[in-house]
Amino acid sequence: MQDINRPSGEDELIQLLLKRQSELNSLLEVTNAINKNTSTTVLIQMLEVILQNHLHVGRFRFLIEKDNTYACVSKYGGEMEPSGALNKACTTLSKIRSPHPLAKSANPVLNKYDYFIPIYHKSKALAYALIGDFTTSGEMLNNDLNVIQTLVNVVVVALENKKLFKERLQAERLQREMELAAEVQNMLIPLRVHKETAVEIGARYLPHQNVGGDYFDFIRLNDAEFLWCIADVSGKGVSAALLMASFQATLHAWTAVEDDLTNIVERVNQKVIDNTKGERFITLFIAKYNQQTRKLNYVNAGHNPPILYSGGEAVTLKLGTTMIGAFEQLPFLNQGEIDVEPGSLLFNYTDGLLDFEPYGDKEWNEEQLLDFILARGDETPDNFNQALLDHLNFSIKGKPIDDITMLTLRIF
Repeated sequence: MQDINRPSGEDELIQLLLKRQSELNSLLEVTNAINKNTSTTVLIQMLEVILQNHLHVGRFRFLIEKDNTYACVSKYGGEMEPSGALNKACTTLSKIRSPHPLAKSANPVLNKYDYFIPIYHKSKALAYALIGDFTTSGEMLNNDLNVIQTLVNVVVVALENKKLFKERLQAERLQREMELAAEVQNMLIPLRVHKETAVEIGARYLPHQNVGGDYFDFIRLNDAEFLWCIADVSGKGVSAALLMASFQATLHAWTAVEDDLTNIVERVNQKVIDNTKGERFITLFIAKYNQQTRKLNYVNAGHNPPILYSGGEAVTLKLGTTMIGAFEQLPFLNQGEIDVEPGSLLFNYTDGLLDFEPYGDKEWNEEQLLDFILARGDETPDNFNQALLDHLNFSIKGKPIDDITMLTLRIF
């Protein structure tokens, strides 16, 4: 029963205090939910309940910035507009920084609402809110608008923090993956330069980032024969490193029991298909040399053709098949054979060498590489590799855009 002796101004003050208390309680509930790491869906549902039940907002649209556009993440009341129309309408008010009335707006989307509420961080608009069917007294209008802006701002900051935390976790996970992949790759790639009476080998591996998909190997088969390969595994990170490890294990297993290179390539292709279901591939050059017959047998599986330099001439080794892992059955498979003269240089490389981006009007392609080999092919493998890198750095003056691997053999 109302106290007839209480002044009406006192009643209004009590109502105002109760309303303020309700608003503070709502804000406290949202803050507690944020501190408990409540899901995005629940936070938005809490915001909707507070706006409808405590602040009497009958129509609401909430748009958050994502990838330089604004996606509507909350909506209730009235007929829903196309998301593109909402986005376009709100961005026309991008210079407005405080709650803005929309009753006189000429925009047919905006004039259905009472107020536009922007949320900014420094100069960047993080979110926009549209409120309509908004019933509040004239004395409480500014207060209610400020409360709505505060609530929306708190939710936006919470969502931004969730996004930043997720991005940080993703970055840390990616960094750990790259470190693990680098460890795997370091275990797989030979660390020492090989030199014996029959062959001298120089190798350089220059990853474009922490770890790439390049791989090379040298295997002494017996007193008369040795084998080597150079490969490029598609992709980066742990998945590429694991595929590389599987590839190495398969290669070593089959070279120990199989003499024919085409059979080895077919076995490797089947293993890659089994592991990746055709989603990854490997370009590969594999060769076997017999010191007694001086015969070099090879298969080029979609790889940049190595270059054999001998007696002032250079030839490319292209014969073979398509890349490994692309087809369950290789559509064709040919084995190349060539005689190797004493003192010949055989230069193997991955595609990152030709992806080297020249500076200005400089050119760098396979033809320029052949010219360089003709000019410097008599040097030792290590000196040749260094001279080529110096040429790229100081004469071509470009920059690498992918991993670079060079495997150079001098066959005596």
